[in-house]
Amino acid sequence: MRLQMCQLRSLILSALAVTISLAIAVPAHARQKKPNILLIVSDDTGYGDLGPYGGGVGRGMPTPNIDKMARAGMTFFSFYAQPSCTPGRAAMQTGRIPNRSGMTTVSFPGQGGGLPKEEWTLASILKQANYRTYFTGKWHLGEADHALPNAHGYDVMEHCFLYHLNAYTYGDPERFPDMDFKLRLMFNLVTKGSLSGKAGEAPRQDWKVVGEYIDTPEKGFVGVPYLDQYVEQSGLKFLEDAAQHPDQPFFINVNFMKNHQPNLPAPEFKHKSISKTRYADSIVELDTRIGNLMNKLKELELEQDTLVFFTTDNGAWQDVYPDAGYTPFRGTKGTVREGGSRVPAIAVWPGKIKDGVRNHDILGGLDLMATFASLAGLELPEKDRAGEPICFDSYDMSPALFGTGKSKRNSWFYFTENELAPGAARVGNYKAVFNLRGDGGQATGGQAVDTNLGWKGPEKYVATVPQVFDLLQDPQERYDIFMNNYTERTWTLVTFNAVIRNLLQSYVDYPPRKMQSKIYHGPITLTDFHKFKFIRDALKEEGMKFSLPFGK
Repeated sequence: MRLQMCQLRSLILSALAVTISLAIAVPAHARQKKPNILLIVSDDTGYGDLGPYGGGVGRGMPTPNIDKMARAGMTFFSFYAQPSCTPGRAAMQTGRIPNRSGMTTVSFPGQGGGLPKEEWTLASILKQANYRTYFTGKWHLGEADHALPNAHGYDVMEHCFLYHLNAYTYGDPERFPDMDFKLRLMFNLVTKGSLSGKAGEAPRQDWKVVGEYIDTPEKGFVGVPYLDQYVEQSGLKFLEDAAQHPDQPFFINVNFMKNHQPNLPAPEFKHKSISKTRYADSIVELDTRIGNLMNKLKELELEQDTLVFFTTDNGAWQDVYPDAGYTPFRGTKGTVREGGSRVPAIAVWPGKIKDGVRNHDILGGLDLMATFASLAGLELPEKDRAGEPICFDSYDMSPALFGTGKSKRNSWFYFTENELAPGAARVGNYKAVFNLRGDGGQATGGQAVDTNLGWKGPEKYVATVPQVFDLLQDPQERYDIFMNNYTERTWTLVTFNAVIRNLLQSYVDYPPRKMQSKIYHGPITLTDFHKFKFIRDALKEEGMKFSLPFGK
């Protein structure tokens, strides 16, 4: 199956591309019955929270169901998301780095807009292979009708939530008594609650969401602690219905609202963890609900025909500790450090994916698009939904999943907010960091203190050369080896220059869409005004490169 990889387009000779396309146009697994796909996504779950990653009981939050998934399938240890909710979910849905779709930063109530209607999603692609598609839980990709799941290929969305959890507490006088009454009224008016609807229909609001322990849908209000209960119920109901239509494959995307701050576990999970904290209780709740979905698959005899993929949207949010997950890596959600983007992921498919595999290939949420398309026997389109040229940043993970080879991906780009050039890049085991945002520019090394500033951290670009880290020997990014008497690695810039150049040049043929969320971009200067045309011309002519520091 031919994959459209923007970053490789200038490196692959056309004749070789044709040969490869003919050789693997229809993978063996695609010629068989199309598999069902269950994609489970949690929110802000830390890399080190779950049992397979050294968490679980050892961190006071047992995860027996997720542990069971790891024993039955493949656990990924170099799996990447994006550094925050909206770009992380956009990348998974579209198979494109967030700045291509304009979904680069978190959206808030009342902003409108969202995922452009021209974008392909996992659901709209799988619809081309006659999949039944269903969405429930957190969306966080905009408020406009054209940006909702039922406008993006999902036959049905049920209990769809448009924001991060804390957004539903803005209008709560108990949480923010100092908020002006008029502002509170505005938030209560513009914040949409649980939304449901079929494709082609206007969405309906089931009930409003509040930040308290209230479960009164008949009165029009349900509290944050109960949301995942409704998400789970929707998922179970769909699976039961899907079992009645065995001849049609299905794709269901279940997005739990946990573990985003404020973590308010459902009443039956309060103090059920070992450590009895709100976050740990919420992890136990998440694990239980995932287990219920897995048990339903088995009960309905669907598990042999279903690929289950679990992951989360971004790295742990250390800024809000202790109501946050744990990561062994440096940095936090909102930064280009490993802690911002490296996330847990597990894949299970009995009889197809071997038991207990630990995978260390460079993979990520971007790759779900090419993988699911491959399993459905589809090629990714060359035109977007409006008929304009489009490219994808997605690699088919099938060789890694089924043990037939390694991932073709050998690089990863890290972005924050408004970046067009990546703030960091990984190629193989080496990572170059160009933007120190998130740690206040603290020096690296054994005595460095990472202040975990996240979004609060200033953009601080390295003036001449990047920091370089060996992620195999130094996954915490503590020792900059770019220029060092013992480990000098200036030569790595040749590799970084090549992959970044190809990425930036792809923007010429496939221009990024306008940013869909509102953020402060800083002052606009007269110099900036005159740079715009120069930047466009420079990208077209040569991309971007960083000079090697050679000299006497």
